[in-house]
Amino acid sequence: MTAVAAPQLATGHIGLNVADLNRSVEFYRSALGFEPLGASADGDKKWAFLGVDGKLLVTLWEQSAGTFSTETPGLHHLSFQVDTIEQVRAIEAVLRAQSVPFAYDGVVAHGEGAASGGIFFTDPDGIRLEIYAPTGAEGASAPSGGAPTCGFF
Repeated sequence: MTAVAAPQLATGHIGLNVADLNRSVEFYRSALGFEPLGASADGDKKWAFLGVDGKLLVTLWEQSAGTFSTETPGLHHLSFQVDTIEQVRAIEAVLRAQSVPFAYDGVVAHGEGAASGGIFFTDPDGIRLEIYAPTGAEGASAPSGGAPTCGFF
């Protein structure tokens, strides 16, 4: 079988199933600064498109019950990159003021001695989220030692 050369791919948006659309929209808006780009609450087909500066990042679909399961195949976590570790800490402060549950206390490195690192937390449906910066976490602890921190929370 001959392999086909893949085109240059980039992640588009991420679609998440949520249990309560209004609750999730408010979380992503207030905690992460996403702006609504479109929505529908028409009958049983409720959804919202969220982004930053007009760019679609996350779509929310109210078609689930319960909470996110880490026990079944599928999404492991959703990660957002920012430019600086100070931006990570600013988002952390907003999340803490909202009593959002964290996997680790504060900024942690992606691995022992890594410069990149961030914060790990969950949204209202228990979906695991990460905000990280590519540098600035030098000297921060790595909860999983040499294993990737983001893989084991």
